Amino acid sequence: MPAFIDNETWLIETGDAIIEKEVRLGVVSLTPLERLIHCLWVADYGMRNAGDLTTAAEVYPTFQKEALALAKSLALPATIEAFSRPLDAFQRSYYERFDGICDEIRNVATST
Repeated sequence: MPAFIDNETWLIETGDAIIEKEVRLGVVSLTPLERLIHCLWVADYGMRNAGDLTTAAEVYPTFQKEALALAKSLALPATIEAFSRPLDAFQRSYYERFDGICDEIRNVATST
Protein backbone atom coordinates (compact mmCIF):
# COMPACT_ATOMS: atom_id res chain seq x y z
CA MET A 1 0.00 0.00 0.00
CA PRO A 2 1.37 3.46 -0.83
CA ALA A 3 2.61 5.75 1.92
CA PHE A 4 -0.18 8.21 1.14
CA ILE A 5 -3.73 7.07 0.61
CA ASP A 6 -6.70 9.41 0.44
CA ASN A 7 -9.43 9.09 3.05
CA GLU A 8 -12.12 7.90 0.66
CA THR A 9 -9.91 5.05 -0.59
CA TRP A 10 -8.80 4.25 2.96
CA LEU A 11 -12.41 4.03 4.15
CA ILE A 12 -13.51 1.83 1.25
CA GLU A 13 -10.57 -0.57 1.64
CA THR A 14 -10.67 -0.68 5.42
CA GLY A 15 -14.46 -0.95 5.49
CA ASP A 16 -14.37 -3.85 3.05
CA ALA A 17 -11.79 -5.67 5.19
CA ILE A 18 -13.93 -5.13 8.30
CA ILE A 19 -17.05 -6.41 6.55
CA GLU A 20 -15.14 -9.51 5.40
CA LYS A 21 -13.93 -10.08 8.97
CA GLU A 22 -17.47 -9.71 10.30
CA VAL A 23 -18.78 -12.21 7.76
CA ARG A 24 -16.03 -14.74 8.62
CA LEU A 25 -15.90 -14.31 12.40
CA GLY A 26 -19.07 -12.50 13.44
CA VAL A 27 -19.71 -9.03 14.80
CA VAL A 28 -18.30 -9.98 18.20
CA SER A 29 -14.87 -10.29 16.57
CA LEU A 30 -14.79 -6.57 15.73
CA THR A 31 -12.94 -4.11 17.95
CA PRO A 32 -14.66 -0.88 18.96
CA LEU A 33 -12.51 0.97 16.42
CA GLU A 34 -13.50 -1.46 13.66
CA ARG A 35 -17.16 -1.06 14.58
CA LEU A 36 -16.76 2.73 14.41
CA ILE A 37 -15.11 2.48 10.99
CA HIS A 38 -17.98 0.27 9.86
CA CYS A 39 -20.50 2.91 10.99
CA LEU A 40 -18.58 5.58 9.08
CA TRP A 41 -18.43 3.27 6.05
CA VAL A 42 -22.24 2.93 6.21
CA ALA A 43 -22.65 6.71 6.37
CA ASP A 44 -20.26 7.16 3.47
CA TYR A 45 -22.06 4.49 1.46
CA GLY A 46 -25.34 6.35 1.88
CA MET A 47 -23.87 9.72 1.03
CA ARG A 48 -21.85 8.66 -2.01
CA ASN A 49 -24.39 6.23 -3.48
CA ALA A 50 -27.72 7.85 -2.64
CA GLY A 51 -26.73 11.35 -1.59
CA ASP A 52 -28.20 11.05 1.89
CA LEU A 53 -27.92 9.49 5.31
CA THR A 54 -31.48 8.16 5.15
CA THR A 55 -30.14 5.38 2.97
CA ALA A 56 -27.41 4.71 5.53
CA ALA A 57 -30.08 4.42 8.23
CA GLU A 58 -32.00 1.97 6.06
CA VAL A 59 -28.86 -0.17 5.61
CA TYR A 60 -27.87 -0.02 9.30
CA PRO A 61 -30.53 1.69 11.45
CA THR A 62 -28.29 2.24 14.49
CA PHE A 63 -25.18 3.47 12.63
CA GLN A 64 -25.35 7.01 14.02
CA LYS A 65 -26.16 6.11 17.62
CA GLU A 66 -23.53 3.36 17.66
CA ALA A 67 -20.89 5.59 16.06
CA LEU A 68 -21.52 8.30 18.64
CA ALA A 69 -21.18 5.87 21.55
CA LEU A 70 -18.01 4.36 20.09
CA ALA A 71 -16.49 7.77 19.34
CA LYS A 72 -17.16 8.80 22.94
CA SER A 73 -15.53 5.64 24.27
CA LEU A 74 -12.49 6.29 22.06
CA ALA A 75 -12.41 10.03 22.92
CA LEU A 76 -12.61 11.29 19.33
CA PRO A 77 -13.94 14.87 19.50
CA ALA A 78 -14.43 15.56 15.77
CA THR A 79 -16.22 12.25 15.32
CA ILE A 80 -18.35 12.83 18.42
CA GLU A 81 -19.34 16.28 17.18
CA ALA A 82 -20.30 15.00 13.72
CA PHE A 83 -22.30 11.96 14.80
CA SER A 84 -24.08 13.88 17.58
CA ARG A 85 -25.68 16.28 15.08
CA PRO A 86 -29.27 15.71 13.96
CA LEU A 87 -29.28 13.47 10.88
CA ASP A 88 -30.17 16.27 8.45
CA ALA A 89 -27.48 18.58 9.86
CA PHE A 90 -24.89 15.81 9.76
CA GLN A 91 -25.90 15.08 6.17
CA ARG A 92 -25.50 18.75 5.13
CA SER A 93 -22.02 18.95 6.67
CA TYR A 94 -20.87 15.41 5.87
CA TYR A 95 -18.35 16.20 3.14
CA GLU A 96 -16.94 19.15 5.08
CA ARG A 97 -16.34 16.91 8.10
CA PHE A 98 -15.32 13.73 6.27
CA ASP A 99 -11.54 14.26 6.16
CA GLY A 100 -11.38 15.38 9.79
CA ILE A 101 -13.32 12.32 10.94
CA CYS A 102 -11.20 9.97 8.85
CA ASP A 103 -7.94 11.59 9.95
CA GLU A 104 -8.96 11.34 13.60
CA ILE A 105 -9.92 7.66 13.28
CA ARG A 106 -6.83 6.83 11.20
CA ASN A 107 -4.60 8.42 13.86
CA VAL A 108 -6.05 6.06 16.45
CA ALA A 109 -5.80 3.09 14.07
CA THR A 110 -2.11 3.73 13.38
CA SER A 111 -1.24 4.32 17.03
CA THR A 112 -2.58 0.95 18.21
